[in-house]
Amino acid sequence: MSASPTEPATWTTRKLLQWMRDAFTKKGLDAPGLSSELLMAHIIGCERLKLYLDVDRPASDEERAKLRELVARALNHEPVQYLVGTAWFFGLPISVDKRVLIPRPSTETIVEHVLQHARASHGGHGAAPAESAPTPSTPMLIADVCTGSGCIAIALAKRLPGARVAATDISADAMDVARANAERHGVADRVDFAQGDLLAPLLAHPVAGKKNSLNYLVANPPYIPDHEWDSVEPNVKDHEPHGALRGGADGMTFVRPILADGPALLAPGGQILIEIAACTGPEVLTLARAHPLLADARIIHDHDGLARVVVATRSEQ
Repeated sequence: MSASPTEPATWTTRKLLQWMRDAFTKKGLDAPGLSSELLMAHIIGCERLKLYLDVDRPASDEERAKLRELVARALNHEPVQYLVGTAWFFGLPISVDKRVLIPRPSTETIVEHVLQHARASHGGHGAAPAESAPTPSTPMLIADVCTGSGCIAIALAKRLPGARVAATDISADAMDVARANAERHGVADRVDFAQGDLLAPLLAHPVAGKKNSLNYLVANPPYIPDHEWDSVEPNVKDHEPHGALRGGADGMTFVRPILADGPALLAPGGQILIEIAACTGPEVLTLARAHPLLADARIIHDHDGLARVVVATRSEQ
């Protein structure tokens, strides 16, 4: 599609936002309004909210030229989050580039559940529940496996100021991005990053690697099954790291070992939460219910109504 704001009329923020929304909608891109705001705010150098405080601001020739270039790339299915270097996750700006997966709203399901459970169980301030700690002031301990950009670990550390998070990923590039995001949000002193495959670096952690130590083990592993790969949108398939997306023939290559070995690290009453492909929900639930250390396994649906997260509680044994 070709679209270019080059007519003599004054191109204001309002007109440019509408031009982009129309172009993105016609192309069938996701979230055309949000994408338009992200690009416009990036070009002007302001927060998205401020766009609407001065909607009649005229754009300069240089701004229009830069915007035309970015819009053309977006219309060619290049993710807007990569174009602007930022994705929003649980109200936080997370720096992203092609080294990491772009955080999705569906993944916020994990954060929402942990915060609700922590609030109900022990006040939500990051103190560990009494059964897993000698004193109420012992910090809550969370592990985030396959952390990617660090979005889950950082969101939890921000909302649970007394918690400590051990975050792992097999990608050294992802670790660099995640560390930078932790610094950006002021939680680097409470998030420990370790590179390695799945639970392996976690097991080497001086505290989190001990049996019965974790209050929460969360994971967003690669889970797209091979039979769904051809239907993945081009903006994902052609630009985001395949290693963070593809979960093998049945989408369970990485989910199985986390679900099998992770529960031994949980304190009694602690919870494991793993993001999954909706089509694997029944199989994952069967595995969780069959695990001797887990109880109360169930599937949580995301805001689109899709089976998205398996959650189970470590039994008292």
